[in-house]
Amino acid sequence: MSGEREFVTLFNSLRQVGVVGLSLVVTVLTACGEQPWNSPYPDSELGQNILYSSFEARPKHLDPIRSYSSNEYAFIGQIYEPPLQYHYLKRPYELVPLTATQVPEPEIFDKNGKRLAKNTPANQVHRSVYTIEIQKGIQYQPHPAFARDEQGNPRYLGLAEEQIKQYHTLSEFIQTGSRELTADDYVYQMKRLAHPALHSPIYGVMAAYFVGLDDYAKRLKTEYEELKKRGELFLDLRKYDLPAVKVLDRYRYQITIEGSYPQLVYWLSMPFFAPMPVEADQFYSQKGMKDNNITLDWYPVGTGAYMLTVNNPNRQMIMVKNPNYRGDRYPTEGERGDRELGLLADAGKPMPFIDKVVYSLEKETIPYWNKFLQGYYDTSGISSESFDQAIQVSGQGEVGLSEQMKEKGIRLSTSVATSTFYLGFNMIDPVIGGLSERARKLRQSLSIAIDYEEYISIFMNGRGIPAQGPLPPGIFGYVEGEKGINPVVYDWEDGRAKRKPITAAQKLLAEAGYPNGVDSKSGKPLVLNLDIAGGGPDDKARFNWFRKQFDKLNIQLVVRNTQYNRFQEKMLKGSAQIYIWGWNADYPDPENFLFLLYGPNQKVDKNGENASNYKNKKFDALFERMKNMPNGVDRQAIIDQMVNIAREDAPWIWGVNPKNYGLYHDWFLNAKPNLMSHNTMQYKRINGPLREQKRNEWNQPVLLPVLLIFVFMIIIIVPAIMSYKKREQLSPAKVHS
Repeated sequence: MSGEREFVTLFNSLRQVGVVGLSLVVTVLTACGEQPWNSPYPDSELGQNILYSSFEARPKHLDPIRSYSSNEYAFIGQIYEPPLQYHYLKRPYELVPLTATQVPEPEIFDKNGKRLAKNTPANQVHRSVYTIEIQKGIQYQPHPAFARDEQGNPRYLGLAEEQIKQYHTLSEFIQTGSRELTADDYVYQMKRLAHPALHSPIYGVMAAYFVGLDDYAKRLKTEYEELKKRGELFLDLRKYDLPAVKVLDRYRYQITIEGSYPQLVYWLSMPFFAPMPVEADQFYSQKGMKDNNITLDWYPVGTGAYMLTVNNPNRQMIMVKNPNYRGDRYPTEGERGDRELGLLADAGKPMPFIDKVVYSLEKETIPYWNKFLQGYYDTSGISSESFDQAIQVSGQGEVGLSEQMKEKGIRLSTSVATSTFYLGFNMIDPVIGGLSERARKLRQSLSIAIDYEEYISIFMNGRGIPAQGPLPPGIFGYVEGEKGINPVVYDWEDGRAKRKPITAAQKLLAEAGYPNGVDSKSGKPLVLNLDIAGGGPDDKARFNWFRKQFDKLNIQLVVRNTQYNRFQEKMLKGSAQIYIWGWNADYPDPENFLFLLYGPNQKVDKNGENASNYKNKKFDALFERMKNMPNGVDRQAIIDQMVNIAREDAPWIWGVNPKNYGLYHDWFLNAKPNLMSHNTMQYKRINGPLREQKRNEWNQPVLLPVLLIFVFMIIIIVPAIMSYKKREQLSPAKVHS
């Protein structure tokens, strides 16, 4: 009987294996009818109007007065609304109203308060006044700062610290409210530029123009210190008037600046000048809020198309459509070719088109890339590891998509960024700096020797062009073709710029007093130092490449790597010698790049953005004439002079203007690179059914291995059972039983 029981047990085991195997096959097949089995998203999101993207690290600041990084603008640009924006489709970039009714033009006055004509030279202008009118009826997103109780009082204001400890996320404040956007909100935000606890990164720039801003900052600092002594945190800026800004009525406000500063309208498109409701400032300033990360840096509040509902920096950040958004309309015109590309198919329709945006944490590029190819991310950049898989380069140097990308219907978009990355010289360094002929020729020699064409090929997969000066393409003043090359470094041959031979660099080096890399005065080899901050293992090849470039001239390059804070200190004190730096355009005006070489804006002593501490009196005088001029022939002539002076002095090795490469699935619509706008998410659209179809096609489960395992188990177990049964039948023990 025991043998029979063992047989039954074995048979039942076989049956269970069959059931499990069959269940697995059925489960996989069933999944094919819903979401692919490898989908990283929950079934509840199937068929929803969601865009999927990623982030690499938590945005540090989401408070618009403090934020100044592109990874932060990806979020706050969709939430906060300054008065102006850039047209999404038109090029060159054109400022248009966002919440304002029109782009303001300044009224200009002399020292006696007399109004001047528009074409008055900038040096005769004492004050400029901008009047901004905002649209009526714009509403803030739902937020607990606006919630009111039955008596009309703020529901969540005046909470005790013990009460606040109970809240760990903003969503735990159940009641929300809203109100209309007013001119007061814009004025309140501009006062925050001087708040002593916020340290706005543009305070220094604005203090040079905003009437009375420096004195206002000093007053606020004194008042804030007194508040802290009393254990209070909320500094009510409504109590303190700033001469530069004034509310005229519910929908109009004024900004008064010293002199003439036409670039102010560009700043009015940036989050620094978005509105801030005093209710939000009061709400977040309550004791205990910061301890639980309930702050403006975690939970912004605005009038834009989206609002941030989940901020989990270790996993996911989620934005959803603002239910109070007014529904601005998609543009009805663009530039030539936009209609043919389908970029005007949604002309005149209310935005946003996407209901929800999910950003998942992706620290590595390969997992992101694989998910993009599976259809689980809607767009992608191109890393060095995936470049060859995505891009084909023809024998003529033309860039195009690989066959694999074309088969998937993926589109490629390329554009030269309004950015520059360069190698800078500290112009107050006793060896490499100064405007002497010796130092100038040493820098020119290095400018020729460091082959940025090779750098772009090796380290950037060809995604860039060698910079010819301080201005990148797309900025007024940049000159194309033969007239635009840097004649110190390039010759024009066969219709293109060609880097001068190394012999030209060696000749300049000898004329500088360093024949064959040896100081003719001391007889010692020339040693130069490249100061960097926090270079990792991946940078080793890059630094070795720089050493080889200096080796061409028999110059030894020492890479001095320090912590970022120490590097910043070196730059501020002027003890760095050579450094690597870059600049992205804040706004599309040459002033925003040429001020990087303006003497009074130097890093040492002034803490400005002139990191090279370059000072040339002629360049500075031309800059002061150029900066406030309207674009035109006269301004171009002055810019040409400035660029030529800078090329000769060579305070930078001009480096690279990078190219942006973007990949888009064919269900991702209205995608056009806009290097100036921050609020671009509302224009995008997803073809959800097409995405689901493609995902299912690309992620079909491979059933053969499952079936083979099942068959293999049968092949192994069935003969074992049959053999066991046969032995039982022949066993003497079986007969006697």
